[in-house]
Amino acid sequence: MLVSRLQKDKDYTGIGFRIKTWWGMVFIFCLATLFNPVVSLLSLMVLAFFALKEYFSMIRTRKADRRLFLWAYLSIPLQFYWIYIEWYGMFIVFIPVYVFLLLPLPRLINKGTLGFLRSVSATQWGLMLMVFGLSHLAYFQFATPEYGAGLVLFLVVLTQLNDAVHYLASIYFGKRKVVPTANPNLTWEGFACAFAVTTGVSYLIYPYLTPLTPIFGLFSGVLISLAGFFGSLTVSVLKRDLLIGDDDKFAALQKSYLSRVDSLAYTSPVFFHVIRYFFDFM
Repeated sequence: MLVSRLQKDKDYTGIGFRIKTWWGMVFIFCLATLFNPVVSLLSLMVLAFFALKEYFSMIRTRKADRRLFLWAYLSIPLQFYWIYIEWYGMFIVFIPVYVFLLLPLPRLINKGTLGFLRSVSATQWGLMLMVFGLSHLAYFQFATPEYGAGLVLFLVVLTQLNDAVHYLASIYFGKRKVVPTANPNLTWEGFACAFAVTTGVSYLIYPYLTPLTPIFGLFSGVLISLAGFFGSLTVSVLKRDLLIGDDDKFAALQKSYLSRVDSLAYTSPVFFHVIRYFFDFM
């Protein structure tokens, strides 16, 4: 509010909505982790469903694609079930391998070939980002019950901070846009500010939330900042490509679930697998 009063010529409504939504997510994660990992798992499963639903709303579909979307939705509870029973092997290959190979079948049977590649590939993209990517958040608490809640909070707070600083810095003094046609709020100046702030805050808070070493406390900030940037950039370009010529719908989706979890869809799997590779507690 203070910044918007000082800079009346700039539109800060987006950052206000973004911060409220993100901190609401942090609050939900905190409550979920305090009670039971299963509560967190169910909350994230619902979040993945709504994110995938909004993603599908961007795709120009025909009647032939409805069965394909149904099978995609059915993969959500299965993906989270593998987490619940702690079957890491199936969790990590279910969507990238088995769903990838089997998903085209409902579209092939008596549905013709028109638009086959676009509908199947777009559906697979949505599953990888909104379900596979976000599901890693739920696995933290099952992979390491002792440190899982702290690692999730650490990841979500830094991803939120990275997004907020990038957005604010881009509006305040950003000049060189990364992808002007897809997202004018992504600038190189915003990226530099977000990178510096996220890395610094990561080093300050890692001793309180994680069992990481000082080097990895610093490296985690670098990793989360870069992954969050690529996540926002990728989903922005994806939305613009799917909604070419539909500017009203594109603007409406700027305040959707999809726009709030785009960074998490990248930071979650990247952070999870780096920590799992280098530390025994995962």
